[in-house]
Amino acid sequence: MNQLARNAGGTIEACDQPHGFDATWEYGGEVSWIELRLSDEPGGAGTTFELTHIAHVDDSRWTEFGPGAVGVGWDLAMVGFAKHLASGEQIDLDAGMAWTASEDGLRFITLSSEGWHDASVAAGTDAAQARAAADRATAAYTGTPTS
Repeated sequence: MNQLARNAGGTIEACDQPHGFDATWEYGGEVSWIELRLSDEPGGAGTTFELTHIAHVDDSRWTEFGPGAVGVGWDLAMVGFAKHLASGEQIDLDAGMAWTASEDGLRFITLSSEGWHDASVAAGTDAAQARAAADRATAAYTGTPTS
């Protein structure tokens, strides 16, 4: 099993290098699956990165946090990935954690959680339930109490 520092582990189940891979995503005693695909943009304008996370979420956790439970985490991971691609440097985990506690990091987390709230409402979740779940997800990621 491969392990991401301070995060999930998993096993690569299929690899189609350089086009993508499928893997388990193992965190907190639960297993879900990720599929990562890379494809060329028309005319060589770049690469499309597509990540699908397939999870069987129990109703209580979904009610408590909504899609922001994992969505905010993936959004934060993509910030680190973008920084790595821009610099070519390995991301310092302690610096990354410090950034999440900074004003910019807290604003990013809050806006990410708002985006997941909006997606949840658009998918048909009751607005009040989506609001409460988004507030709890934001609090979980920022370490701030819910109101």
